[in-house]
Amino acid sequence: MTLGLSPCPNDTYIFHALLHRLVPSPAHFTPHMADVEELNALARQKKLPVAREDLPEEKWKTARVAVPGLMTTANLLLTLHGGFQGPREEMLFSDVMDAVLDGEADMGVIIHEGRFTYAERGLVKLLDDAENQKTANTIDFQMAASANELTPLLLQGELDIMAVPANLGSVLYNKTQGGVKMLAVSTLGVLYMVEKGGETVTDIKSLAGKTIYATGKGATPEYALTYLLSQHGLTLGEDVQVEWKSEPTEIVAQMAEQDNAVAMLPQPFVTVAQSQVEGLRVALDLSAEWDALDNGSRLITSVLVARKAFADEHPAALAAFLEDYAASTDYANEHPAEAAVLVEKYGIVKAAVAEKALPQCNLVCITGVDMKVAVGGYLQTLYDLKTEAVGGAMPGDGFYWMGA
Repeated sequence: MTLGLSPCPNDTYIFHALLHRLVPSPAHFTPHMADVEELNALARQKKLPVAREDLPEEKWKTARVAVPGLMTTANLLLTLHGGFQGPREEMLFSDVMDAVLDGEADMGVIIHEGRFTYAERGLVKLLDDAENQKTANTIDFQMAASANELTPLLLQGELDIMAVPANLGSVLYNKTQGGVKMLAVSTLGVLYMVEKGGETVTDIKSLAGKTIYATGKGATPEYALTYLLSQHGLTLGEDVQVEWKSEPTEIVAQMAEQDNAVAMLPQPFVTVAQSQVEGLRVALDLSAEWDALDNGSRLITSVLVARKAFADEHPAALAAFLEDYAASTDYANEHPAEAAVLVEKYGIVKAAVAEKALPQCNLVCITGVDMKVAVGGYLQTLYDLKTEAVGGAMPGDGFYWMGA
């Protein structure tokens, strides 16, 4: 297998042992060293295939592709390419190459390191400010392909603060017997109902009798949809049918081939879909539909949590961090064009995509009593639907950090 790499010291250092057979490897690699742009050109010309064999281009559309997470930048960029519409096999980034070699996937997306879409958590300006020493605290950011990679580091005390899905915060609280605290809600719902070929979807009740394409079965998207339907007298699986897909790119490809279709998609995939599916419109913002219920809860995607030990020892530092985080969130909301440039700077997604998606990402910084009320209501909704979704029990008052 030919391995293209740049003469950058990082690349040569990383691949030295592999190329010289100093470590076990399932394959032998022949190095091809060149400038990054030359390597990109060779890859586009299929002279550096990242597959078991040089797949003809007509097979790309249906090829099984191993990706380091469905919501990663790597997968998003693969989607933006548009030529890969086959099934995606989600796995740890370190398992991608073996999966291709073992025949579990036809092709694979290889990355140096995983990255969260930090734009969805309003951290991009804070990231830039920390790099330029403009924050109250010295902040070291660590990115990973999934929350599962970072959670052990938090529990072992190697991380102090972490951005996680809202229900995972509750799971960690229960698992550690109160060892983590929630600091803030960082992202409200990012789910939208989109429609192609008409304007029949006008509210939740208008979904009756329809079949919806969606991802997230057994997770927050299914719980959120189930709850919203129930509040309007509808039952998922009876009044409204869902055709569950493994990831958003399948939905985008399917809608592109149909005259009329309805789907539930998260940002930034709504933005991606609108660039690829002619006539696609956003019919409903599920966060707005949730808020319209006026029951005190909010539809929440992600939160910030901290180790209880760190929160107890450094309350002033946490308060300063949250002030910086709130300012970063405001910046992303008020200056999406400028924030989008930073999103691209840190290798998250291209600025053009980020600028369109940011206004619909519902970035917030909700703390204190407002956080407790919003999160408590949301977690109660999940608990009523499936207790395991919140770790088997509702977290107590000690879960919420109420300030220094």
